[in-house]
Amino acid sequence: MAVQLSSACFCALAQRRVQKIRAVASEDFATLKAEDDKVKLGGSELKVTRLGIGAWSWGDTSYWNNFDWDDRKMKAAKAAFDMSVDCGITFFDTAEVYGSRERKKKTPEVDVAVATKFAALPWRLGRQSVLTALKDSLSRLELSSVELYQLHWPGIWGNEGYIDGLGDAVEQGLVKAVGVSNYSEKRLRNAYEQLRKRGVPLASNQVNYSLIYRLPEENGVKAACDELGVTLIAYSPIAQGALTGKYTPENPPTGPRGQIYTSEFLTKLQPLINRIREIGQNYSKTPTQLLKATLGPKTRCH
Repeated sequence: MAVQLSSACFCALAQRRVQKIRAVASEDFATLKAEDDKVKLGGSELKVTRLGIGAWSWGDTSYWNNFDWDDRKMKAAKAAFDMSVDCGITFFDTAEVYGSRERKKKTPEVDVAVATKFAALPWRLGRQSVLTALKDSLSRLELSSVELYQLHWPGIWGNEGYIDGLGDAVEQGLVKAVGVSNYSEKRLRNAYEQLRKRGVPLASNQVNYSLIYRLPEENGVKAACDELGVTLIAYSPIAQGALTGKYTPENPPTGPRGQIYTSEFLTKLQPLINRIREIGQNYSKTPTQLLKATLGPKTRCH
């Protein structure tokens, strides 16, 4: 559900005004009709495309990109941004802790929905910390509001104040909808109820969810989202590329990801990847398209 990428990177990528979204076929995405394929997030009035683009890797030098970000990688990110928009995917998700190259850059109008997140750092206390962080993000993004603002993870303490801050952001017109991320079933229900009392719907809960990571099905999170009408946004639905077949035991990912998706792990994963390809070929679908379908019709992916 896939821009403080850093915000500078997003601003640089959005260097053209999108007059009309062209729905075209690409290798990894089905042809999308921009308006027809938009859905509401939870009980909010916000509509976004069913697929989104997560901007974690764009500009990041701590987990992605081998600790380096250069012009070549910027061009690749811009090409991915342009292709996404051309395919009708206009929902871009970022966070204030993404990327490391923030700087101001003039941003022309681009017809995209922007989501960002609040980092629940231990020294941030109370509802005002949420508003302050959001206004800082808006300043870096050079926007007056964003479509979706999320709590990136539960805080060690002060979570009720954070939820109040989300409600304040809606009432002040700084966001169109609010959500949470990495919230357990209990925390999800508490946040939902606290916002409900103010007449503010909890739009979404963004969690790690893929064919090889099914915890939301086991810990009650997915069932609670379905019950409450909260949209579950799946991040890493293709397991950071591991499920697409891009990586092999002989060619594992580099950097910190290589410590997770090791050659041994990828060897065990090969039968599943082969089966995904086989099923996809039977239905003329790419692995990415098939993997999205495995998460169910109510799940949004980035």
